[in-house]
Amino acid sequence: MRVRGLMLATLAGVGVAYAAYPYVTLYRIGHAIRGGDARTLETLVDWPSVREGIKEDICDYVVDDPGSKAGNSLPPFGASFMRGIASSSIDRTVTPQALAAAGSNGAAHAKQPAAEMRGADVHVEWAFFDSPTTFQVDLKAPGQTQPIRMEMTMHHGEWRVDRVWLPVDLLSGQGGDRT
Repeated sequence: MRVRGLMLATLAGVGVAYAAYPYVTLYRIGHAIRGGDARTLETLVDWPSVREGIKEDICDYVVDDPGSKAGNSLPPFGASFMRGIASSSIDRTVTPQALAAAGSNGAAHAKQPAAEMRGADVHVEWAFFDSPTTFQVDLKAPGQTQPIRMEMTMHHGEWRVDRVWLPVDLLSGQGGDRT
């Protein structure tokens, strides 16, 4: 009887730890962003995968979208050129150092009026398991009508962000309400 109770308690503890682990990872990501800790961000995010996903989204929006002005007028060479520009730009700007600098900038300027700090005011709107090894997170940023969606997957026993979908207004450069 005692062994059965101990096994149930152990199983329940493992289940709770497993369910809490991606939320702890989210907390660590937020803490690293606010603290400007690029080293931690490097370990918690699969940067090549995230960059590749954003490149695909930008190219789909700018080049492949039939409703896009650029998509209707670009010949194959122009589309290839646009993909190269997007790829180069994303490789330079989507880095742990850039995210850490952006987050620590907001923390360093905490005495600024709220209207100037809105870009750093991103909150988790929704987060839950999509499968046993996939965890979806929706982040709400001020002025954005659509959330920023992140997907974390379990890699060798650790949760890592491996895909980010940006809202269309961020992809288009409009960025929502900036006031």
